[in-house]
Formats: sequence, C-alpha cells, structure tokens
Amino acid sequence: MKRTNFRWFMAVLIFSITFMSYMDRVNLSVATPTIMQEFGFTKVDIGFLQTAFFLGYALMQIPGGMMAEYFGQRIASTVAVSWWSLFTALTALGSSFTSFVVIRGLFGLGEGPIFPAMNNFIYRWFNRAEKATASSFMLGGAFVGPVFGPAITVGLMLAFGWRSVFIIFGAVGFVLALAWWCLAKNDPRQSPFVDKAEADHIESGMVLSDPKAAKEIAPWKSFITSIQFWAIGLQYFITDYIMYVFLAWLPLYLMEAQGFSLAKMGIAASFPWAALCLITFFTGFVSDKLIAAGVSKHRARTFFGSAGLLLSGAALYMAAVATTPGANVLWLTISLGSLGFTFNASWAASMDIGGKFCGTVSGWMNFWGNIGGVVAPVATAWIATYYGWQAAILVTAFSSIIGVVCWIAVKPDQEIQRKDIPAGKISA
Repeated sequence: MKRTNFRWFMAVLIFSITFMSYMDRVNLSVATPTIMQEFGFTKVDIGFLQTAFFLGYALMQIPGGMMAEYFGQRIASTVAVSWWSLFTALTALGSSFTSFVVIRGLFGLGEGPIFPAMNNFIYRWFNRAEKATASSFMLGGAFVGPVFGPAITVGLMLAFGWRSVFIIFGAVGFVLALAWWCLAKNDPRQSPFVDKAEADHIESGMVLSDPKAAKEIAPWKSFITSIQFWAIGLQYFITDYIMYVFLAWLPLYLMEAQGFSLAKMGIAASFPWAALCLITFFTGFVSDKLIAAGVSKHRARTFFGSAGLLLSGAALYMAAVATTPGANVLWLTISLGSLGFTFNASWAASMDIGGKFCGTVSGWMNFWGNIGGVVAPVATAWIATYYGWQAAILVTAFSSIIGVVCWIAVKPDQEIQRKDIPAGKISA
C-alpha cells in the first residue's frame, strides 16, 4: 500500500535548520582573526565571547526541552529559530567587548531549545525503527554547517566585510522559522501532507495518549536519582567539550600553529566537519539496521558511543604530535569524524531512556554538553596562551577517557522510570 513520506521531508527541513544553527556559530570562529585585529581582542577575550554563547545556550537546554513537551515543539522551535536569527544579525552591530558578550549570550539563549525540541519532534514523528536515522538528519545538518561555514564566511568577508556574514545568515534564519511554522505540526495526524497510512506507520508500536489529557511534567525526583541520567549527561559533557574545541578554535589553530593562510584555512577547516557529518549519517543508518536485526539497543548505542570517544581521543593525540600540517589535518579529521559515532548514539539513547520525556532528558544531556561548551573555549585559550597549542590539544585528547567510562553506565534498553508510565501514554 502506497503512503506519503512527508516525515522525511520534515527531516530535511530539520537538517536545514540545524545546518543554519551551526553556520551561525562557526561564523564567529572564522571571523575571529579579523575581529581580534579590529578591536584588539586577545585569545582569552575571544574565549569569553564564545563562552557567553555557550552559557546562554546551556541555560536554555532543560527549559527548552520542557517547553517543547508542554507547549509543543512547533511553537518552541519557531520561537527559537526566530530569536537566534535576530541576534545573529545584531552581531554585526557589535562595537565593544561588552556589546559582543551581551549579543552572543542572547544568541545562545535563542539556540538553546532547538535540539531538545527537534528531538521531541523526532520521537513523535518517526517510527521506532527510524529514530536513529532521523536523529542523523538533525545532527548531520549541525555538522555540515561547519563544513561549508568556513569557506562561505571567508568568501563573504573578502567580498563584503565580516559584518555582512551575520546579516545574511540572520535573514536566512527568519525564512526557515517561517517554513517550520507553516509545515510542522505537533501530531503528524494534524498535517494535511500526512495520509492515514503514513500516520499508522509512524505510530506502529506506540501506545498513544489522550490528546485531551492534562500536560505532564517530567518526574525530576526519579531522574535525579538515576545513574543513567547522570551518565548520559556527563559523557555528553566530554563529547561536546571536544567538539567545541574544534568549533571555537580550529580556524585560529590552523593559522597560528600550522601556518595556514586565511583562504587555505577555510578549506582545511572543513575536512573534520565533513567527516563528522558522514559518520553521523552512517551510524544512524547502521544503528537502526542492527536494532531491526535484533541487536539490543544497549549493545548498539553503547558500543558506538564509547568507541567514538576512544577513537577521537587517540586521533587527537596523534594530531598533537604530528610533524607536518598535512598529517595534523588528517588526524584532526579522524578525531572529529569519530565523534559521529558518539553523537548519534547519544541522541538516540536519550529517546530510548527518556520515552515521552525525551525532550527533558535530551535537554539535560545537551545542558551538560554545553557546560562543556562553556568551559572549552576559555580553558583551551588559557592553556594555549601559557603552555602552547600542543598542550591544549593533548588535554582535550585525554579527556575522552572520562566519557568512555560514563558510557558503561548508560543502559538504552531500560527507560528511566518505565514502571511509572501510566497506561495510555506514548511509549517508545
């Protein structure tokens, strides 16, 4: 029986939105050398600018996930994209350290809800055997952003100046917010583009709640006492810490430590992100296939999650001791690419253990991840300033060991407080 496949069109729109979210983050990193020169900022100053974003972003993770569950992801996502697009554009008006800090902090608040809200959307709009693949669209868009971001940003900067980058990216964001508002629905059966066959396929294996039932708040007391809850958050702290070292400092590192020109840096900086994107999609596809073949979620998610961190740390160590710029970029590419195994496993596992409260669980996980984002720019800047870039890279490499240990405690086959889910509610 033929059916519509509108959910995959929405997956592409999710890809586009998260793509723009990371384009909007990486543009400051690429513009960093020019901004430092114009305003006389030091590496530590730039580290604090990056941290201002991550602090605002981290603070909105848990509220963002709860907003998506309570008000619906359609409203939460539209408001988030519109908000961050506004402050992306306003970055062009930055004229002092203080103004940059305020604008980037508010920009971070706007981006905060987007990934928990999108995770909530994927939970409701995709069949249980499609969730990891759907998650790869969300993550893949994020990681494609830095692939094209450096080259596009450099091109715009050379043609129109660094301020044009933020104005153009902000305008595109408003277009995506409008598209999401027009096309996204909280329930796929509410969409005029989803037929009954597709809706039935999506809901196969789900037990649906009464749409008129009272809204529920996540059982925080149960969550806080769960080892899984803490473990998935702490492993994501390490995962995002490593990734944000790349996001915040890769362009400047390639220019200062490896001697790349601005134009060559724009190309070289894209390779690690391209690898990350490809491996994220690969992992989502393979993970769903393994689970469909009868492999437990625990084995599929935990293996990919821990292996990704282990490989990333080892490759980052090799990058630190590499003796040529070409070898350095190769190992950096392997290192960041390996995190694709972990990122996909993390978001799929947050749906597995969170169930109907996956927005809250993924918000918690991403909160800790972005505490890593708060720490990474300043810590890396401080180490690089006083001990050199090699020391900064080595510290980042060895941090992966902590994340591998945390994955041991994540049990994706065991939904948190599953026994407390009332009958008649959605279950993944």
